[in-house]
Amino acid sequence: MTMTRRQRIPQLAAEMLAEFAGTMILILFGVAVVAQVVAGGTALGDHDSISWAWGIGVTLGVYVSARISGGHINPAVTLALAVFKGFPWRKVIPFWFAQFLGAFVAALLVRWNYTEVLHKFDPGLTIKSQLVFSTLPGNGALPVHTWGAFRDQIIGTAILLFLVLALTDLRNAPPLANLGPFIIGLVVVGIGMAWGTNAGYAINPARDLGPRLAQYLTGYGGAWRDQYGDFYFWVPIVAPLIGGVLGAGLYLLLVGRHIPEEEEGPGGTRPEPEYDVT
Repeated sequence: MTMTRRQRIPQLAAEMLAEFAGTMILILFGVAVVAQVVAGGTALGDHDSISWAWGIGVTLGVYVSARISGGHINPAVTLALAVFKGFPWRKVIPFWFAQFLGAFVAALLVRWNYTEVLHKFDPGLTIKSQLVFSTLPGNGALPVHTWGAFRDQIIGTAILLFLVLALTDLRNAPPLANLGPFIIGLVVVGIGMAWGTNAGYAINPARDLGPRLAQYLTGYGGAWRDQYGDFYFWVPIVAPLIGGVLGAGLYLLLVGRHIPEEEEGPGGTRPEPEYDVT
């Protein structure tokens, strides 16, 4: 008796499931660590622990999804790859939907798990704990407004995509032994430590929009606005999409197009044959 072959789902559906799962892992680590530090108290962590947990979340999310979908887990990555690297445009919207849904479901789990702590810290579910789930200009406290945060998100996401392309370009001595996701996670740690002040380094539209919707549906009536009362939710959506395309384009302009062919040495020189002179 032969075993029935496992029924395969369509390839795009499999890729969407992988993006859903990878983004969910990212948010389970990232949003939860902010909940722990902000609502649980700084004795349980600080900005560095937040940066490290987000980086770990990125690493594990990419490892979860890379084999099937490429491990984008970020609409800015998907868009940049479609613009410059031949990723099929017909898959962009489905990938975005899967990434957003993964972030949304993960944020609901974090919201549920931290219910008691959040209500103890902020009974009214106000701006005081809003940044647990979604970003704010100046992290809700510093004198940064909409356009300062917009600028910051373009720059931060440009750095991310510049380095993602550098680390995944097979012509550019990328990390071997499947270490690429680990190094990309370190990039996110670095961005968090260096670029986290002005806008909370969302650098990922799904990372912000999914949790923002989750918090709105669970009692945060002001989720779409910042501490000044302005509609802010669009900034960590639009600015990362712009920054990702700019960063990827800069990599190709400054580095990618100048990488020598495989038979050439550094700087475009062709290595001379070696002779045995013994």
